[in-house]
Amino acid sequence: MNRKALHAVLCAALMAGAAGFHASAQQPPNSVRPEVGKPLQAAQAFVKQRKGREAMAEIAKAEAVPNLTSFERQVIAQMKAAASSASGDNDATIRNNTALLDSGKVSGREATSLVQGIAVAYYNKKEYGEAARWTQRYFKEGGNDPSMRSVLLQSYYLGNDCNSVSKMLAGAGEDRRASEEELQILANCYLKMKDTGGYVRAIELLVIHYPKKQYWTDLLSRVQKKPGFSDRLGLDVYRLRLATGNLTDTNDYFEATQLALQAGVPAEAKLFMDKGYEAKLLGQGKDADRHGRLRALVDKSLAESQQNRAKEEQEALGAKDGNDLVKIGQNYVFEGKADKGISLMEQGIKKGGLKRPDDAKLRLGEAQIYAGKKSAGVQTLKDVKGSDGTGDIARLWILNARA
Repeated sequence: MNRKALHAVLCAALMAGAAGFHASAQQPPNSVRPEVGKPLQAAQAFVKQRKGREAMAEIAKAEAVPNLTSFERQVIAQMKAAASSASGDNDATIRNNTALLDSGKVSGREATSLVQGIAVAYYNKKEYGEAARWTQRYFKEGGNDPSMRSVLLQSYYLGNDCNSVSKMLAGAGEDRRASEEELQILANCYLKMKDTGGYVRAIELLVIHYPKKQYWTDLLSRVQKKPGFSDRLGLDVYRLRLATGNLTDTNDYFEATQLALQAGVPAEAKLFMDKGYEAKLLGQGKDADRHGRLRALVDKSLAESQQNRAKEEQEALGAKDGNDLVKIGQNYVFEGKADKGISLMEQGIKKGGLKRPDDAKLRLGEAQIYAGKKSAGVQTLKDVKGSDGTGDIARLWILNARA
């Protein structure tokens, strides 16, 4: 909450009363005598400088004048409210603003500003239940300062009222774009309530609207720890980690390269290897020779794959099942021949007889997104329903495509 902005609002409302200060032998209505007006004008100047204590000292001089009129008392009360806000004295702000509201002599924008001041003072005092109550009143009475939404949300959260946080943010990120702070609060509330599903949904919204590395790290870690997640999907996880900037060390690139080789996709192995060298995480230090040997193996495997490609493709087209077509198509995609590769993968899936149909559809969706065909990839991945981790990986790719 920007307290400086609040101070400006309060002062704007209160200065109107002080603007009419003038001396007169015949005291006109709605004016103050010079002996009251002079210290109040000095207090007004201190309030503008945010010197609350000095302002209160001048206000005390005005209060000491005998036989104050009701209007003079009202102006003094207004100035006290502004000065207590300027001084950061939360108890005085609550006391003085409440007294003004209870007087029945303020209304409209001025009253709303006083309610706002009380809400913020309670928030500063860490009395979050009262802060929430007064902020609700502020909005009910027509207040529209957007920063007060944050005060209300934080008051619920810090007051451990996560049910109210959930209600307040219902539809956040779907019906409207919630702020990153709001989604972080929502995620933390679900953690407090031990609602894992709610927490993951909140993090998913964060990766869609604010696709930062740390949010993806959290999601990827959680999906791999789910019961029943298959180890054979390790390469798929590395693909997502590469796409989301989560390959971070030498072992990541080295292992991803090895897994791609084992999967029979040397073109993708070369991609991981080259990325590792570009990041200066491979080819460095005491393991540089080991990295070099793996790189040589990748180059040899890719050359052999390309040399035998025509023959293998013809055999795959004539096979009873589509397993080899899917794998050959993957190599074409990672070699930069996306249209041909995707076409072969689609033919392989259509032919059927697949060892793992969900795996094949997952590979096709990944290839389509890698090739920049996001909408097609999302449609493909929506049809991946496996409970062994394929469905979870497909969902994360869809989130990545939407980000």
